[in-house]
Amino acid sequence: MSGNGRIFTQLHYARAGVVTDPMRAVASAEHLDPELIRRELAAGRLIIPANVNHPELRPTGIGLAVACKINANIGNSAVTSDVEEELKKLQVCVRYGADTAMDLSTGGNIHGIREAILRASPLPIGTVPIYEAVQRVRRIEDLTEEILFQVIEEQAAQGVDYMTIHAGVLREYLPLVQHRVTGIVSRGGSLMAQWMMAHDKENPLTTGFDRLCEIFKRHDVTFSLGDGLRPGCLADASDAAQFAELKTLGELTLRAWDQEVQVMIEGPGHIPMDQLEMNVKKQQDLCHGAPFYTLGPLITDVAPGYDHITSAIGAAMVGWYGASLLCYVTPKEHLGLPNPEDVRQGIIAYKIAAHAADVARHRPGARDRDDELSRARFSFDWKRQFELSLDPDRAREYHDEALPNDAYKSAAFCSMCGPKFCSMHISQIIGVNSAQEAVKAP
Repeated sequence: MSGNGRIFTQLHYARAGVVTDPMRAVASAEHLDPELIRRELAAGRLIIPANVNHPELRPTGIGLAVACKINANIGNSAVTSDVEEELKKLQVCVRYGADTAMDLSTGGNIHGIREAILRASPLPIGTVPIYEAVQRVRRIEDLTEEILFQVIEEQAAQGVDYMTIHAGVLREYLPLVQHRVTGIVSRGGSLMAQWMMAHDKENPLTTGFDRLCEIFKRHDVTFSLGDGLRPGCLADASDAAQFAELKTLGELTLRAWDQEVQVMIEGPGHIPMDQLEMNVKKQQDLCHGAPFYTLGPLITDVAPGYDHITSAIGAAMVGWYGASLLCYVTPKEHLGLPNPEDVRQGIIAYKIAAHAADVARHRPGARDRDDELSRARFSFDWKRQFELSLDPDRAREYHDEALPNDAYKSAAFCSMCGPKFCSMHISQIIGVNSAQEAVKAP
């Protein structure tokens, strides 16, 4: 702390040349030099969302210098879910390897659910504070700036590590969405647009941005500058509204950095594959290298019920191109509130995407697990294959559907090929390869 009691942020310490315990923890987890973590943090290219009021936290680094991370969204709705259900989802997040989680509750008992999640979570927790602010009033028109900032202050004091702030949705940008197919699909973005139109005023999160910075630096909350005008379908991708907001987010990034507050930038949405690389490069340029946090993106709109797949394809690609945090999409996207099993499927889809991105980026050691699993596969070490799987329970379950006995855990075949048609067993017989040889690097 400083002499006046203000809590210094991780960005402040990094710029001052100080390696903090969270920086050391991230360096250890990533097998990197702590000084590298400090330098990347000081430059704004890496963040460690770690509110000082969240002592249960296990520090996590997000940025290009570290492994690609994934976020899982949980939280209730006005229709369904309660505290116990959300804690079950959090347990799934921890068990299957989410790196952060967002509490997007919009129903009742938002404060209580968030408190339970924070106190149980070793993961950094994010929120969209306007959701709770709107729940406190009868109509969006009744929301005042003071209520909105009061909610933000309360969430920061409670321990929220990062907040989605839709400060890039400006009044002058609203006409740009009039001819879109799906309009404004961000809940927070649409609420801010509705508020501005009802009050005939500029976005209070923009006009009050310095006030936000004061709150955030007292608790070391990280900005997740929200993409309130992100495209909600392929037809709206890479349009004037999306990029106008992105330019403003880049300007706000510099203002936050001036206050020594950490920043990451939220990104689209729904983007055709041929536009993905351009979108990442544009974000990195306009936002000065701040970590990019993308929702997907979905690369096609025709697969409701399978959007964990359509989005994981896009997520793997933007992770390869330079996104640092991939926000998962579950099979329920566009259809309903995810349950714990949906959360599991979304996490695994995105663990695959993030890992594939790390392999494509040639991160040191990223492919080691792949190579070890390949050796286990060739030697028919089924148990080791299960252990190395991103979802060991599912791998074991599928294997055991047809061959459940332990004797088959060492069999040189599975139920697909049977004992006569296993290509790897044949390869061993004719001496093509040996399971003991190291897999050669490409």
